[in-house]
Amino acid sequence: MLTAEAQNIYQTAGINAMQKPHPVRVITVTSGKGGVGKTNVSANLAIALSNLGKKVLIMDADLGLGNIDVLLGLHPKYTLESVIQGEHTLDEVMVNGPSGLKVIPAASGIKNMAELSSNQHAGIIQAFSQIKQDIDVLIIDTAAGIADSVVSFACAAQEVLVVVCDEPASITDAYALIKLLHKEYGLFRFRILANMVKSVQKGREVYDKLVKVTDRFLDVALEFSGSIPYDESVLKAIRKQRAVVEAFPRSQASVSYKQIAEKTIRWPIPKTANGHLEFFVERLIQGNTLNAGINS
Repeated sequence: MLTAEAQNIYQTAGINAMQKPHPVRVITVTSGKGGVGKTNVSANLAIALSNLGKKVLIMDADLGLGNIDVLLGLHPKYTLESVIQGEHTLDEVMVNGPSGLKVIPAASGIKNMAELSSNQHAGIIQAFSQIKQDIDVLIIDTAAGIADSVVSFACAAQEVLVVVCDEPASITDAYALIKLLHKEYGLFRFRILANMVKSVQKGREVYDKLVKVTDRFLDVALEFSGSIPYDESVLKAIRKQRAVVEAFPRSQASVSYKQIAEKTIRWPIPKTANGHLEFFVERLIQGNTLNAGINS
């Protein structure tokens, strides 16, 4: 059960969020397993969107093993840990990334960050309702797998982008994640991005393999968002602690990210969403309330 303190925080967060008039598109980037390049996708998509003139905030929601700051060569003074402890606001822990990108870094190597209580999740929700930054797109880079935090952020977002690669384990685990989110939490539509594939055709084949399984066993809608080719430039960029779209803007991977970003800004806002930040906050509240009920 939620504590009275958590309930009060949720109520306050909802009231504060309703005061935000600016539309925000919320995209959760996730994957069934690690090692598929999910964080790289999140960071490069965020920068590609920034390069298209969008005001983008990316949150590292791999709460115990955050690494977006490392990937981008950033050196944050504070992280989400200090927000949860009530020491700083999200605005205060934000750092500036490439191309005007704003980044909320997560703590790394801190076990208790991955095991937050309902009150601590409520604190994150309240913090989001108080963000003062002007945002067009909020990208949430989750942990891999089916942890409670992954479920919460997936349920809260308007769009769930599932990253897969051409490996049986990746496809199997992506299916397991989609199944959980659909069966237990009622999510219906998922966008699929094939990463590190040999060709556009191979990317489509990966998508088709996943669709073949979901069509057989689940009543969900999958949409192909595109593919990112395997590109040595990505590895070179990682070694430089830079995003490939910034370090090697003419590389094959960078061109693909730009195409996907252009497609992303044309995604229609779902009819169930009002497109404002309060939508994200309210859905987080609902998701955490449901999780608390299931786990009680």
